[in-house]
Parts: sequence; structure tokens; C-alpha cells
Amino acid sequence: MEGIDHRIVSVDGIKMHIAEKGQGPVVLFFHGFPELWYSWRHQIHALGSLRYHAVAPDLQGFGDTDTPTSITSYTCDHIVNDLVALIDSLGVEQVFLVAHDWGAIMDWYLCAFKPERVKAFVCLSVPFTPRSPQMKPMDRMRGFFGETTIYADFRNWEVIEKWIEVQVKVLVKFIVEDLDMVYTTLGTKEYIHNGDFKKDVPFLEEVVVMEGVGHFINQERVEEIGSHIYDFIKKFK
Repeated sequence: MEGIDHRIVSVDGIKMHIAEKGQGPVVLFFHGFPELWYSWRHQIHALGSLRYHAVAPDLQGFGDTDTPTSITSYTCDHIVNDLVALIDSLGVEQVFLVAHDWGAIMDWYLCAFKPERVKAFVCLSVPFTPRSPQMKPMDRMRGFFGETTIYADFRNWEVIEKWIEVQVKVLVKFIVEDLDMVYTTLGTKEYIHNGDFKKDVPFLEEVVVMEGVGHFINQERVEEIGSHIYDFIKKFK
């Protein structure tokens, strides 16, 4: 896409494709499933033109980034190591995070495990999900996906056992869509608004509920999302 540069970087033993534009504080954009860096193309242009270094990788297993064959390579601890290595490859200590869907889940782990690497986090669609000692993720997913099971999500539940009481101590702006099933099912709306979300994410500064829009909010409301991101992160530049 014109105006956006592409290159391959080595991170944690894999080759990762990144798209980037601009110079300045790094803003890392993480895509959802089943997407690529391309879902952030509009915001890359916008932030890259506002004196930020906007960077969007293809996460491992997607696009032009390597696809490890072992399923254990996709657990949260491995993904966080990849993201930290990506930050290191960019030559900075801290970054702004922006993420959606699957990327948001991975960034919540990054914020929980490595908060010192994050200046602030703009999260779209998927709130933080604390580990439940009583309910395994496959039990939760049966209520939403029938009998679908995802081995890597189960491994994540085991990996983060010691993080049962963890709080995410990063500055956060959360944006959700009122027509998104993530928001309207499984008690998510109640969790976001009844105080539990704020308890788990004590530096949560703002929750924005956008009306009349579905899950792919960064592509459905391009300019609004760009403005939300910029208005938040410019306070910490």
C-alpha cells in the first residue's frame, strides 16, 4: 500500500513481517483473527503522519510471518516473548499498544506480564479476562462455540495459573461496539460496567461504547477510531 514500508525482522527465533510508517514514539498495532496488518492500514497512515512510528506486524501464523508447526508456540507466554522481542528490534524501551480481537487478548497478556514495556494501551472490542480458577476456557467456550475446543487457549489457562490475582497496571482506553457479540454475550457487558473491569485494570481511564457498529470497528469507523487513539496517546507522548 502506497506510503507504507514493509520489512522482515527476526524476533524470538521467527521471521516477522511488519508494515510501518513515520518517525517518533512507536505505536504498535495488533490485528485480530483472521486478519493481517492490513486491517490497520488507515490508522497506520493517520498516526504515521502525526509524528509517530506506526508499526503493524502480521502475528505469528498469519500473512508473511513464520508459522511454527508446534501448537505450543502459540501459547500466551511464547506470544509475549515474540512481542517483547519485536519491541526490542525497534530499538525502544516502551511502546503504545493498539489492538483488536485476538491481538487484544495477546496485548492484555503483554500488559500483565511486561507492563514496564507499555506506555498506554488502546484496546478495541475484547476486555481483559481474568483467569478463573473454577472454569477452564473450554468450559466457557462450549457456551459460545458448542463443542469447539482450542488447545492453545487451554494451555494458556495452565500457563497463567500463578497470575490468578493479577491486575493489569497499564493506562488503558477501552472501545467497544454495541452490536458486537463479544460485548452482548457471556456477561461481558456486565463485567465492563459493574466495576469488575476497573478492579482488574485499575488504570482504566475511559470506556467508550460506540453505537450502531459491529465487531470490525477499526475498519467500519476509520476516522473515529483514529481520533480516539490519537486523543488518548498524545497525553503521554
